[in-house]
Amino acid sequence: MNDIHIEERLKHVCDWGIQALSDEAQAITDLIPQIDDNFTKAVDMMYKCNGKIIVTGVGKSGNVGAKIAATLASTGTPAFFISPLDVYHGDLGVMTSSDVVLALSNSGQTDELLRFIPMVLHMNIPIISMTCNPNSLLAKYSNAHIQVKVDKEACPLNLAPTSSTTAALAMGDALAIALMQVRDFKPQDFAQFHPGGELGKRLLTTASDVMRVDDLPVIPQDMHLGEAIIRVSKGQLGLGVSVEDDNKVIGLITDGDIRRAMEKWQAKFFDHTVSDIMTRTPKLVLPTTKISEVQRIMHQHKIHTVLVVDEDEHLLGVVDHYACMI
Repeated sequence: MNDIHIEERLKHVCDWGIQALSDEAQAITDLIPQIDDNFTKAVDMMYKCNGKIIVTGVGKSGNVGAKIAATLASTGTPAFFISPLDVYHGDLGVMTSSDVVLALSNSGQTDELLRFIPMVLHMNIPIISMTCNPNSLLAKYSNAHIQVKVDKEACPLNLAPTSSTTAALAMGDALAIALMQVRDFKPQDFAQFHPGGELGKRLLTTASDVMRVDDLPVIPQDMHLGEAIIRVSKGQLGLGVSVEDDNKVIGLITDGDIRRAMEKWQAKFFDHTVSDIMTRTPKLVLPTTKISEVQRIMHQHKIHTVLVVDEDEHLLGVVDHYACMI
């Protein structure tokens, strides 16, 4: 494209920007008739949840889900985002029967999402889905399905997720706001989740304040995996820490590592030792590390646990995701 054509197109960029905003605004307005009894049921399920709201999705839906989880958590509803890929590969331990899953998928047919639905159903965890298709498989297996359908994307090719992701984000806000109203959430409640309250605590609290120090699942690197499974299970942290004789950390294995090893080696699994599968560079933090930084590390590396060590990397304790929810 020559410079003349580019200059001509540049004359229209404001019009195109206005059109995109108009299309997305219309998509949000069109959601109003889609709010029905399922929306009420979803809010009721989330309000009565005794555990956490686990938000999940893949790709753009995952990005939207992470924001929805953050909004819920900051407005009084314990919530966090997890990728269905992480759940499928061994992080199912973060979920309990007291939780509620909020699953996002525009089509409702996302393979990665559907593959772990049977596990969720087996654990009797209720599912709220948010899709454009009430006849999708995800909607079929949900306790409540919230339809988020748009006529077209703001993308001129009608391909890139634009209006659809904006609509899903807005519907997530609608859920959060409705929950705030049901809870009769007051300004003083809001303060508890922001710098003057809980967020302030996170900025002051350190790893040493919340770390677990008793009955840590320590495993030698030459231990056979069959015995390591028992040690990891008893530890109830979903991991085992391998240390040298002086308690210096040399590696870590997770229940996900164990499951993947069983799939890989099958009958020969029990011939292998911890050293064959352990991560030799686990994420370590000092006791003085702020919880806000611990959370950043967990989010960046998509992990749920960090090891607390001294300056010489001797094991002092373990901090998991739940310990950070102060």
